[in-house]
Amino acid sequence: MILAVVLVPLAAAALALVLPSDRLRPLLLPALGGTHLMLVLVALIGRGEVARGWIGLDALGGLTLGLVSVLFLVCSLYAPSYLLLRRDRPNRFFCACVCLFLAMVSLLAVAQHLGLMWVAVETTTLATAPLIYFNRNQRSIEATWKYLMIGSVGIAIALLGSFFLSYAAYLGAQDSSLLFEDLVRNAAGFSRPWLRSAFVFLLVGYGTKMGLAPLHTWKPDAYGEAPGMVGALLAGGATSAAFLALMRVYRIVTLGGEGEFARQLLVGMGLFSMLYVAVFMARQRDIKRMLAYSSVEQMGILVLGVGVGGGFGALLHMINNGLVKSVMFLAAGNIHRAFGSKRVRDISGTMRRLPISGALFLIGLFAVTGSPPFGPFVSQFAILRAAVADGRFVVAGLFLVLLAAVFLGMGSTVLGVSQGEPSAGALRTPYRDDLAKTAPLVGALALVLLLGLWLPAPLERLLREAAAALEAGP
Repeated sequence: MILAVVLVPLAAAALALVLPSDRLRPLLLPALGGTHLMLVLVALIGRGEVARGWIGLDALGGLTLGLVSVLFLVCSLYAPSYLLLRRDRPNRFFCACVCLFLAMVSLLAVAQHLGLMWVAVETTTLATAPLIYFNRNQRSIEATWKYLMIGSVGIAIALLGSFFLSYAAYLGAQDSSLLFEDLVRNAAGFSRPWLRSAFVFLLVGYGTKMGLAPLHTWKPDAYGEAPGMVGALLAGGATSAAFLALMRVYRIVTLGGEGEFARQLLVGMGLFSMLYVAVFMARQRDIKRMLAYSSVEQMGILVLGVGVGGGFGALLHMINNGLVKSVMFLAAGNIHRAFGSKRVRDISGTMRRLPISGALFLIGLFAVTGSPPFGPFVSQFAILRAAVADGRFVVAGLFLVLLAAVFLGMGSTVLGVSQGEPSAGALRTPYRDDLAKTAPLVGALALVLLLGLWLPAPLERLLREAAAALEAGP
């Protein structure tokens, strides 16, 4: 069953390449989304307590796999109506690459070998690059090359960090393999200097894939030029997968006795990411680029949460952020089509022009910035409480100030495009809200609201098990 969550999307990718009809091919995506989610639920119910071998499903991987599967289902339900509007673009490679993306993120989630995990991260990059180029214009090809170049540098640095980690294992326990089970068991005997060096390189490498500042420079262009559906998969899926890869390494470093060193780096990079966004958010004049900077902030919150000992809050925030980003990116795509632009100066009165998408975009602002009663409020509060409990009062204060600054900067943009009257040109465009392009967004937002009001017991148990693994001392 664990292998099926990888093999089924791979088979769907192959099928998408051979199906001849551009009209029927997009229907493969929702079928895959529903099937994959069912397989993930069965795998989570039947998983063992310990993952053994190259492939296995532990709590950390299970959380990420479940999030990506739900996120993919939301986007796949949206995809057929979106691709129907884009009949000017062949969708053969688009559908195949989306399926391949799901397969590789699933492989990353179940990979229990350091090298296999690295391969999955790199293949995810290769699968998503053609999706960014879907619009086939000068800006999209520039964004694609920037994504590939910066991502390639990041993954190369991560490979070097993986070599350092394997050498630390060799010096400390020569019989240790690169299976996470062995690395975790033998971590206490690893070479400390090499372990530190490995974490620095892996933080830079996988931090580039996450989009932490100042390693985020690919994000504004990639998110700004990619279709909204692709932005949702990148912001909620690809970055969460990179976070999982970093957390697997962080656990080994912590068990190796260098947890405090790693936590200081995570707190510093997390605060810097939030500070960077707080400074530049108010100057954004493109709604998709604004969401890209919001993603940088959210990745900063994740690593900050782990750094202050709030693993439970950070992992819950990963889920909340992935769901909210799907709402905001898909709503932004609807707004882009209705107004013929994603520039703030060309957009006004979205609540009047698109009552559903405009309202979802506005509500998404309050959700993503941590306003109650939505899920991000609960997860951010959990991180704040962990910082206070750990005695990091300055960090807690900065966290609150930066959250407020980002809310003000992002709010000024979103409120500006929501209010007022739509232009005459926007009223003449043919696009209108319909059930197919809004119902998946409403469903995702309902899940975010649910997580703010009630945490299902199975999800809470999985979160606590994963958080306990992260916070285990040497």
